[in-house]
Amino acid sequence: MSGLCSERVAIVTGAGRGLGRAHALALAAEGARVVVNDLGVGLDGTGSGRGPAQLVVDEIVARGGQAVVHGGDIATTEGAASLIRTAVETYGRFDTLVNNAGFLRDRMLVNLGEDDWDAVVRVHLKGHFLPLKYAAAHWRAEAKAGRVPVARVVNTSSGAGLSGSVGQGNYSAAKAGIIGLTLVAAAEMGRYGVLVNAIAPTARTRMTEATFAETMAAPGTGFDAMAPENVSPLVVWLGSAASAGVTGRVFEAEGGRITVMEGWRPGPTADKGARWSPAEAGEAALGLLAEATVPEPVYGVQ
Repeated sequence: MSGLCSERVAIVTGAGRGLGRAHALALAAEGARVVVNDLGVGLDGTGSGRGPAQLVVDEIVARGGQAVVHGGDIATTEGAASLIRTAVETYGRFDTLVNNAGFLRDRMLVNLGEDDWDAVVRVHLKGHFLPLKYAAAHWRAEAKAGRVPVARVVNTSSGAGLSGSVGQGNYSAAKAGIIGLTLVAAAEMGRYGVLVNAIAPTARTRMTEATFAETMAAPGTGFDAMAPENVSPLVVWLGSAASAGVTGRVFEAEGGRITVMEGWRPGPTADKGARWSPAEAGEAALGLLAEATVPEPVYGVQ
């Protein structure tokens, strides 16, 4: 390994399994000291236990690295604040935040309960906001004290947040919100030496195995395109000093493919120079749609 993250301290949320575990191991392999956050909950967010996080810490230590468990709920003020404190108090500094924690409660919209909406938006969107808030406060204080950090944030969105996903209204909304949060944080925090980007990974995890079982199955031989470890090299690079100048961007990562997502851009436009009537507005809209690029299909709809 190149030691790309040598001397850096990284936090990874939801790092007990799947993508988070892969990111934590990859960061440690490149020299980072890692705070491994995980509540040890089930696929739907119920239950708890430090076991998965401790296993990842043990694996990092067995490979000669340094890591520590954080078992707090990062979607609470105290949990998020203590997450940053754990890094600083344990290792004396904090450089990289990888927001990854989440779970699913999939339902079609007509069957989606308010509790299931709130729980999924809470863990994904609020669970990004609060760690980012306290990380930003720490790095701003460092910058104002004359110690401008080389800080990095990697947020985790999804193809569901980019294009929608049938049966995942709560998850898609939260993941789309993470992209908006990423853009705002990148604009606000750049002056303090903080670069903020997002990934939209496709990989085999407990969440995707349950929803896309056939697609996510590991092959008997050859390259395992859905292995979560395929996504981690991009996360490591984004979390390192080598990603200087890259901020406010969204990357899709799947197998051996990396794509820069270009987001919403103005397409065909009509300007009457005065107020439209409803009929005129409709006629203009249909004409513009005829000129526009057809959007990608929503996930789950062929």
